Amino acid sequence: MRLFYLFVITVVLLLACNEQPVESTVVIPETPFLVVLGIAQDAGYPQMGCERTCCTAVWTGQEDPQFVSAVGVVDPRAQKKWLFDATPDMREQLELFQQYALSQSFLPDGIFLTHAHIGHYTGLMQLGREVMGADRVPVWAMPRMDTFLRKNGPWGQLVNLQNIDIQALTNKASISLSKNMQVRPIQVPHRDEYSETVGFLISGPNKSALFIPDIDKWERWDESIIDYVGQVDYLLLDGTFFDNGEIPNRDMSEIPHPFITESMELFTDRLPEEDRAKIIFTHFNHTNPMLWNSEKRKLVEDMGFGVARMGQIIEL
Repeated sequence: MRLFYLFVITVVLLLACNEQPVESTVVIPETPFLVVLGIAQDAGYPQMGCERTCCTAVWTGQEDPQFVSAVGVVDPRAQKKWLFDATPDMREQLELFQQYALSQSFLPDGIFLTHAHIGHYTGLMQLGREVMGADRVPVWAMPRMDTFLRKNGPWGQLVNLQNIDIQALTNKASISLSKNMQVRPIQVPHRDEYSETVGFLISGPNKSALFIPDIDKWERWDESIIDYVGQVDYLLLDGTFFDNGEIPNRDMSEIPHPFITESMELFTDRLPEEDRAKIIFTHFNHTNPMLWNSEKRKLVEDMGFGVARMGQIIEL
C-alpha cells in the first residue's frame, strides 16, 4: 500500500473579488502526479471587459475567478517538477504549484509550451530581468515556436540574457524527465499563425495523461482521439465552448474548437462507460457554463465525463 503525505494547504489567491485565504486539505501523493493549475481559456475568467452575467457573477463575488488552463507535473522522489504552458496567470500558478511541491525550488525544472496563443506562452515574461531575472530555465518548444521566441521581442531578450534556455521538441519524440517520467509532444491542428500546436502525452510509472487544451474539430486531425482513449488513462481535452451559438454575433466556424456537446456525442457513440470516465474537459471560455452553471456541469458529469477543477490531482 502506497504511503501518502497529508498537508493542510493554505492557498492565497489575490485575485478579483476573493482576497481571503482559501484553506483546503489535500492528500499529496508520494509518487508522480499531475495537478491542474488552471481551467480557463486564454483570456481567463472573468474576461476583461465582459459585462455578461457569467462575468459579473465573479466581479460581484458570487463565483470564484479561475486561472488560465495549465497543468503541473511533480516527481516527488526525483525532487523535480514541470509546468505545461506559461499562462498570463503564471505568477499565481507557480505560487499555487509550490503548495504541491513543498520541498522543491520555486521555479519549475522545465516549461513545456503547446503553442503561441496568448494564454499559453506569455507568462514567460515573468522570467525576465524586470521580474525574476531567472537563470536558464529550460523551455521546451517545437521548431516554429522556437523560432518565434528567438526572433521576436520581448521573448528574444529572454534568450539573449539567458533567462530561458530553449530545448528542442520533435513531434512524437519522447523526452525523459526523470527515471519515472516521460513526455511526448503530439502535433494537432489549430490556428497556427505563429507556431505549431501540440498536446502532451505525459507518462508516469503507473499511469499516463494526454493534455490537449487546444485543437480544431476532431475530424480535422489526421489521427483518431478514440485511439488515444484506448492508450492512456486520462485525457484532459479542449472544452473551450459548450455548444454552438455561445458567442452571439460571431461566426464560430472561425474558432473551430470541438464543442463539448460534439465531443460527448462522439465519445458516447464510440466508447464504453469506463472509457468515457477517462475524459476530463478543460480550457473553458468565459461563456462556457462549465465555469458558472452547476446544472450544466452536472449534466456533463452525469453522462460519465469529468470537468477539470483547479487543484485537481491525477496520479501518474
